[in-house]
Amino acid sequence: MADSGTGTKAGPAAGTGGPLRGGGFGRLWGAAAVSRFGDALRGTALPLLAYALTDDPLLISLVTACGFVPWLLFGLLGGAVADRVDPRRAMWAVDVLRGLLMAGFALAVAFDRAGIALLLALSFALTTLQTLFDNAATALLPAVVPKEALAAANARLMTGQEFAGRFLGGPLAPVLLALGAALPFLADAVTYLVAAVLVASLRAAPPPRGPAAAGRTVRREIGAGIRQLWRDRVLRAVCVSVALGNVGIGALIATLVVVVKGGLGAGDFGYAVVTTGYGIGLVLGGLLADRTIAVAGGRGRTLLLAGAVQTVALVGFGTLRTVWLAALLLGLFGFAGMVWNVLEATAVQQRSPAGMLGRISAAFRTVSVAGTPLGALCGGAAAAAFGPNTPALLAAALLALGTAALTPVLHRRDGAPSGGGQIPPIAP
Repeated sequence: MADSGTGTKAGPAAGTGGPLRGGGFGRLWGAAAVSRFGDALRGTALPLLAYALTDDPLLISLVTACGFVPWLLFGLLGGAVADRVDPRRAMWAVDVLRGLLMAGFALAVAFDRAGIALLLALSFALTTLQTLFDNAATALLPAVVPKEALAAANARLMTGQEFAGRFLGGPLAPVLLALGAALPFLADAVTYLVAAVLVASLRAAPPPRGPAAAGRTVRREIGAGIRQLWRDRVLRAVCVSVALGNVGIGALIATLVVVVKGGLGAGDFGYAVVTTGYGIGLVLGGLLADRTIAVAGGRGRTLLLAGAVQTVALVGFGTLRTVWLAALLLGLFGFAGMVWNVLEATAVQQRSPAGMLGRISAAFRTVSVAGTPLGALCGGAAAAAFGPNTPALLAAALLALGTAALTPVLHRRDGAPSGGGQIPPIAP
């Protein structure tokens, strides 16, 4: 998102095509896409397996909850570790370990040895490892592509991941399940190992790190990352905005089936239409992120525009009663959300001091994840008390508040507007 105050706009004119054609980025993109493909297989198959093992809604929901809790417990620690080690080595080592875990789980399923306790343990372990992997991946990208190409690189990575997961892995999971309960998990294990090979083949130099402070401890390093995130007024504003927005997103995600089937009166086909519209919007947002930023006149203005579009789309989604229009509106919501995600990730990468990217991105992610389960609870309560369309309107209100929190990033410290709607340089 940030351009360090140079005034250069991100877009086709930025000449980012060349740096992204290199084998390094191509291998990183391939690793991200194949890994997300496997995640989609597991993400679809695991709840279905849980439902086959138990009809207790609490136990089934705990499988999903175990995918969030490790971020709250270990997310900051994962960021500190990512800043201490070579991120490339951390990523392939984690993927090898995850591949072995999934292969063992696939064997347990194949021999009918997988109980609900094993599902809970697997979900918790995989997400715990992901806290290190994701922070290391954020730190590695700036070592693979030039700084001016980060926005385009993030857009292509996110687009590839969404397409591979939503339109390839997700639909294939039921087919594999029909052939054998263990097949989706075995395929996921293979994707982890393939991704590990691709990342290990990279020849990127480790990111630059500042001199190690005397008597440094993990606790002090985590605290330094949190303080740096808070001191940077741009990242602070974006983080607050994301925290508010994710409470709303949590409310919407948790009750989407209620909104579509209860509020719109749609069946399973209608639900598939709406969620497919959202997926198409995500992919188009990634493909057109650069062009959108150029047309909007800068990254700061694009953030505000994306927040406004998401808010309007959710108001329409929570008000109108036509399935096809709901699919279009949720697609528009997904488009703007993907553009937002590209700018958010780029901002963290470009504005973090050397050697602190892992910790800052970890603090950012921890705040983001913390709001999602809270929003899910609020969404369920709102739908029960005021009707099935309420969660979408609640999400719209919170996204509007989050967008309003971004207003300071379009002004310099002296109150003068920054040129072209761009985000100003990091404050000393």
